[in-house]
Amino acid sequence: MALEIRDASVVYPAQAGRAPVEALSRINLTVSEHDFVVALGASGCGKSTLLNLIAGFLSPSSGQIVLDGTEVSGPGADRSVVFQKHALLPWLNVRDNVAFGLKLRGARAASYKVADRFIDLLGLKGFEKSPVYALSGGMQQRVGIARALTCDPKLLLMDEPLGALDALTRERAQELILEIWKSTGKTVFLITHSVEEALFMGTRLIVMSPRPGRIAHEFDLPFSRQFLDGAKAREVKASAEFITLREEVLRIIFSDEEEAA
Repeated sequence: MALEIRDASVVYPAQAGRAPVEALSRINLTVSEHDFVVALGASGCGKSTLLNLIAGFLSPSSGQIVLDGTEVSGPGADRSVVFQKHALLPWLNVRDNVAFGLKLRGARAASYKVADRFIDLLGLKGFEKSPVYALSGGMQQRVGIARALTCDPKLLLMDEPLGALDALTRERAQELILEIWKSTGKTVFLITHSVEEALFMGTRLIVMSPRPGRIAHEFDLPFSRQFLDGAKAREVKASAEFITLREEVLRIIFSDEEEAA
């Protein structure tokens, strides 16, 4: 799996007498198989716009989004999106929510077998018949991730998936997502506002500048693999290497915001 973003820009047209808005400017990025790329930056830097380009929800004003040699021209089954607000169907139970995407694709016979695999993988076994509205926020997010994985996408896109969770649930969810990433071998593109979350979860970090959004800085990250190799998450986040890089990234973001003000 290879994703290439080639010189992509997004300009929103003028409205109500206002000038056009350049949301993204000349983005170039390559995402390789099994990468876990995290996009970070201040509000309004274009993180969600970039994710929407990759998902095919939005077309670039110029440039290209290319997945495995084919230009992205709209949403496709090779990409799944996990949203912050889950987008679950409240009238369906856990099992039916997880199987929903496969049913839409006509794979009714296999849908529950595949759904049960990811229900088990996400720690939802025993909740198959529970209505999703009765679950906690963390459990609902697990259902959303399981549903995204059932369609076996090449690329899993995650739009602030943990932003609505409390601090403890969020940390546990970070660990769970990393374990799922390791066990499934998926390629992940995640956006977040949390510097600590970005550093802990990604294998690569892109820091985006304020509008128009550009990739201002890139970092290769070792911390997720340290955790997956057996280190405790709190120990990883408390290490001198982690803290030093966290302060550097914060300094970059604050400096970029001051320059844009």
